[in-house]
Amino acid sequence: MNNYTYRTSGTCSQLIHFNLDESGKLHDLSFYGGCDGNLKALGLLLEGTDAREAADRLRGNDCGGRGTSCADQLARAIDQALDNA
Repeated sequence: MNNYTYRTSGTCSQLIHFNLDESGKLHDLSFYGGCDGNLKALGLLLEGTDAREAADRLRGNDCGGRGTSCADQLARAIDQALDNA
């Protein structure tokens, strides 16, 4: 299992932590900062899901016209992790 930390940009959350197992599944997703309840729920919903599929679903999600969101930042973090794997 590989551990990743991603520094977000343009969102209330500041960091995203997650693990990817050998088959590309997400585990132990957590955010530092942001909407606590919503981001905890996102972690629960995505536990054990395919990382690439999760990123594809979340990519481009916008929060309040910022051009990004915590979900979009997670997609970027996953993309970066998979590209560097």
